[in-house]
Amino acid sequence: MYVILDLCLVPMGVGVSVSKYVVACHEVLKKAKLKTELHAYGTNIEGEWDDVMAAVKKCHEKVHEMGAPRITTTVKMGTRTDRSQTIQDKIESVLQKQSE
Repeated sequence: MYVILDLCLVPMGVGVSVSKYVVACHEVLKKAKLKTELHAYGTNIEGEWDDVMAAVKKCHEKVHEMGAPRITTTVKMGTRTDRSQTIQDKIESVLQKQSE
């Protein structure tokens, strides 16, 4: 099953700046060869369900390995059975409606 997922992974107990943890998680996602789109408060990810979920788990493992004692994660995700849809499809649909 194909999924589009919005991931916001926040390491706790590591200070104010978390960018190095974001970079590490993004590297995990790149190694998993998933389509990603970074945004100000998270990352959109698309791919097969099992691949995406495995990558999210690896992000948690990596951030813990880096010393974060605690992580809080927010996930929003969607699946469709009526048709194929990508992150870019969703963005273009909204932009098209704005210009109408």
